[in-house]
Amino acid sequence: MWMLLPEAVAAKLLRAFRKPLSSLWSSLVLWFFWLRAAVWLAGSDSRRPPRPARGTPQGSAGDDGEGSDQPTTPSSVNYHFTRQCNYKCGFCFHTAKTSFVLPLDEAKRGLRLLQEAGMEKINFSGGEPFIHDRGEYLGQLVRFCKEELHLSSVSIVSNGSLIRERWFKTYGEYLDILAISCDSFDEQINVLIGRGQGKKNHVENLQKLRAWCRDYRVAFKINSVINRFNVDEDMREQIKALNPVRWKVFQCLLIEGENSGPDALREAERFVISEEEFEEFLDRHKEVSCLVPESNQKMKDSYLILDEYMRFLNCRNGRKDPSKSILDVGVEEAIKFSGFDEKMFLKRGGKYVWSKADLKLDW
Repeated sequence: MWMLLPEAVAAKLLRAFRKPLSSLWSSLVLWFFWLRAAVWLAGSDSRRPPRPARGTPQGSAGDDGEGSDQPTTPSSVNYHFTRQCNYKCGFCFHTAKTSFVLPLDEAKRGLRLLQEAGMEKINFSGGEPFIHDRGEYLGQLVRFCKEELHLSSVSIVSNGSLIRERWFKTYGEYLDILAISCDSFDEQINVLIGRGQGKKNHVENLQKLRAWCRDYRVAFKINSVINRFNVDEDMREQIKALNPVRWKVFQCLLIEGENSGPDALREAERFVISEEEFEEFLDRHKEVSCLVPESNQKMKDSYLILDEYMRFLNCRNGRKDPSKSILDVGVEEAIKFSGFDEKMFLKRGGKYVWSKADLKLDW
């Protein structure tokens, strides 16, 4: 075509098209390299094996224990070292099926294994943890966890009836949080639930324990199980007066073999409330700033629970299926069968400011 045009006209046409053609070519080159990179990355991802979610427990998704190679870190552990208790709460989901308690040295060995595996917080529970050796066994474990294992947080859940001031004098400095179980501020309701013990008044004792926690610089917490007998109660005034660092409010939970079923020591069915009733209770108390609610859905798989033999208890199937003891197979092997849901643990607020040094409380 250029041969048919005068030389001057051809030159003008070339100058006119050169700039847009150059711009178009640059754009096409960029698009070419972008598409090639995208295709390469897609192929690379398709060849890469799926990466397990952080903290996903092996064997916790109903796969018979065969899971990912990513071990679960036991950052927060609940050690129910005894099942014995002086109360008979009708909804108790860790009942006195045995009287076994590990020798102190073996319990310490297990706690060290947990600390080496990443444990930062230990919570001692029961049964009633102060019932064994009048609290001396518990005190020795509390001091060991602080002085030798240097754990960030050591806490206890107790009904409070067996605690004496001398225990605080000896061991209070090593304890971060004391949680007292109190389901009602009406003493008659406590008796109906099973938290009655002769002439002792559970509510009056709660006031005394609150004062000791303040005097000996232990963070004070309250645990309440909401059930058929207390679901309509208004506890706002009493909780605000006691001013705990946390008020943990649980929905009554059924566990086969513990508080329901033919082999259970309790019959908790008559205590059960619906999700709607639980939500109504929470709504009534929503202005209480320290309230930490836990429905059955949040609670069931979001705790790492060790029993009196130091076996992890898997609650995924509505009962407590034990692993092998960490004393026999180690933490990493036993925890594969714990059924622990780390995502739910974080969602329910399981990770919080749990050291009394960090709480900055006005004693």
